[in-house]
Amino acid sequence: MSDMQMLALPLPGLFSLQHRRHADQRGQFSRLFCEGSLSAFGQAFHVRQINHSCTAERGSVRGLHYQTAAQPEAKLITCLRGEVWDVAVDLNPDSATFLHWHAEHLQAGDGRSLLIPAGFAHGFQTLTDDAELLYLHSADYAPQHEAGLSAQDPRLNIAWPLPVKNLSARDAGHPLLNSSFAGVRL
Repeated sequence: MSDMQMLALPLPGLFSLQHRRHADQRGQFSRLFCEGSLSAFGQAFHVRQINHSCTAERGSVRGLHYQTAAQPEAKLITCLRGEVWDVAVDLNPDSATFLHWHAEHLQAGDGRSLLIPAGFAHGFQTLTDDAELLYLHSADYAPQHEAGLSAQDPRLNIAWPLPVKNLSARDAGHPLLNSSFAGVRL
């Protein structure tokens, strides 16, 4: 039996991963990442960087971040503490779901991760105080290729479950989409 199951989500290339938990009298164990298992599912993912975020206050939003086509990256997101509403936005201009978003509720201990392909923007809102996320990235961070979308862009019309608050200065400064936005063509 595989230690993980993949569920395709409504946007192309976006997957929910369910990790099998092994439990005994000592507690539990889960494999959160296995390059071989993802490759067997047709999703090559080589980890180049691992990040950890802690967000103190419920309702806080981080994102929506992405890397441009010059330095694209995929992400594997797992909630380690608390709960988040994790959002991915398809930025592929050739996709039938261009600028569509999908969100998943992730919570610590649920055994789930969100696999976000390159060419997508990512952000989340904390549903609890003191939420922690673990991010595995397929590419090195390249600040010169970093970009973002406004979490409150009316064109995206993301239905955040709580009022948006605590945006960083960088995230609050992301521009609204306009007709010249070309997306991320990989």
